[in-house]
Amino acid sequence: MSAVTFTVNGRIVTLDADGADTLLTVLRDRLGLTGTKEGCAEGECGACTVLVDGVPVDSCLLNVHAVAGSDVLTIEGLATSDGRLSPIQQAFVDNFSVQCGFCTPGFLMTLTALIADTPTPDEVTIRSALSGNLCRCTGYSTIVDAVMAATGQTERS
Repeated sequence: MSAVTFTVNGRIVTLDADGADTLLTVLRDRLGLTGTKEGCAEGECGACTVLVDGVPVDSCLLNVHAVAGSDVLTIEGLATSDGRLSPIQQAFVDNFSVQCGFCTPGFLMTLTALIADTPTPDEVTIRSALSGNLCRCTGYSTIVDAVMAATGQTERS
């Protein structure tokens, strides 16, 4: 075991971890941040997506020591300190983009990074960004609609 220090949702954390600890297991089991979900544990479904220094990553595949010194953002860090949802979270609610909700945190994290990088993405860009996130319930149309709404666009291309 060795110590690792990184920032999670604006808070610096230091903890002992061994070589088998993934970022996902540390977030969920050690830090109590259970919004990040374990789906396939193989990096295929995107349910465990978090942002590391603004980049979406599959936390189930990433050793926690790889994020030493990095800034990690999870779904719990998207809402404001007074509990207001981020624009993309609110757009998911307003556009009925959630059904069971299991995949939603991963989608929201991926889309947060997309919007930060491309403030007004077109439908092709949105769908391309979401290619690593799987949803079995909603289909993707309402998710695309939510992104368009969150970015102030009225129609898909």
